[in-house]
Amino acid sequence: MEHVSVPVTVSTIVAGKFRRYAHLSVWQHLTSWHVVKGNVSDVAKIIIGFFQSLGLIIRFWPDVVFAKGGYVCLPLGLAAWILRRPLVIHDSDTRPGLTNRVLARFATKIATGSPLENYPYDPAKSTYVGVPIDDTFRPVSTKQQREYKQELGVDPDKKLVVAMGGGLGAVSINDAMAIVATELRDDDVVVYNITGKKNIDRATEKAVGIDNYIATPFVYEGMHKVLGAADIVVSRASATFLQELAGLKKVVIAVPARQLGDQLKNAHAFAAAGAVVSLSDTDIETPDILKEVIQDLLSNAQKRETLAEALHEFARPDAAASTAKLILSAPKAK
Repeated sequence: MEHVSVPVTVSTIVAGKFRRYAHLSVWQHLTSWHVVKGNVSDVAKIIIGFFQSLGLIIRFWPDVVFAKGGYVCLPLGLAAWILRRPLVIHDSDTRPGLTNRVLARFATKIATGSPLENYPYDPAKSTYVGVPIDDTFRPVSTKQQREYKQELGVDPDKKLVVAMGGGLGAVSINDAMAIVATELRDDDVVVYNITGKKNIDRATEKAVGIDNYIATPFVYEGMHKVLGAADIVVSRASATFLQELAGLKKVVIAVPARQLGDQLKNAHAFAAAGAVVSLSDTDIETPDILKEVIQDLLSNAQKRETLAEALHEFARPDAAASTAKLILSAPKAK
């Protein structure tokens, strides 16, 4: 596919978010000075951002406004509605974000990253398009997988478990994988752990003497090859990363961050569809649980194939094109 450069004008606005944490009760939210102060301050930012957005929309007078769902989209989306500009929103996660739940009532079209039954949106204006990802995330052949393992310095005859705790890494996953690698050493299993830049020193210390464990702070290029080499992937449950793994048709153990409600909902939805094995941070504090799940999957080819097939059902290789078509159709639907 030919990639064409398109000039983009970048403008910024002030925006604020409503702080909500899955591990805090309602009372703790109301009595935490840090949370209350932040929320009050951010209300003012939203108001300022709204008037900035009005100015931008009047200046550019777009045919359509596209909002991806982050908190910065709230003032812009409200301004688009006030000025009667067609609004298209997209939700990657199976748990609709607060911004999109507010904007959904004003939206002309709604695009979702997962099947519509996961959302409270009006089905008449909603379309399941998936999450746009790079087209390199597609199933690999056995030959390609062996080649990718060799590029990583891994014996292609050994099983490879790739672990990643998101862009910043996850200490819970890193600590568990070092122990798991030790216990799976005699099973011809290699662990390739993407630790996050801030966690590489801790992970390296814990991996001393473990010859079947490779730690790297981050992968800047060729992530599709690293994941393509894997027999099993242990990861957080962000919507985009799960979509990339779905595109690759991988066997996934999802460990959602306990404080992130969107990841918890993603993991639940994918596990309910038989597409991933879902474990919690609490589960992997006892590494034997993670080790046993990995051993069970590695010893059962049929189970791995069933999981990978179910996850691949969520893949939407045309997600970017489908989203673009939806955006282009919005002015006619208004």
